[in-house]
Amino acid sequence: MTNKVAIIASNGGLFDAYKVFNIATAAAATDAQVAVFFTFEGLNLIHKDMHKQLPLPAGKEQMAEGFKNANVPAIEQLLEMAQEMGVRIIACQMTMDVIGLKEEDFVPGIEVGGAATFLDFAFDANVTLTF
Repeated sequence: MTNKVAIIASNGGLFDAYKVFNIATAAAATDAQVAVFFTFEGLNLIHKDMHKQLPLPAGKEQMAEGFKNANVPAIEQLLEMAQEMGVRIIACQMTMDVIGLKEEDFVPGIEVGGAATFLDFAFDANVTLTF
């Protein structure tokens, strides 16, 4: 039986991105099926421009140097890794409609779907997480 990990990404900062992609890639590395549903500000994490310039939380700016010194991959690299490992990247259709975004505003290879698309995957997930 294959484990399934369902993640909802609803926040759009740099720390949020590291949490989402760290867990998603770690789970995929264990051969789990992984799906991430990006909604509201979480869409920033897969937006073709925004994911390259995600904000650090106020007062944590000094950590940018720490990420670099620790050789932590950039979000762009982690997103690519997740896709290469088979992580399903699902952008929330409703939020896209509300904000006025189209599929071409996001990195290539994403899936656009509603909550039902994600829930179809998540109903029998072994692990569900929200960031």
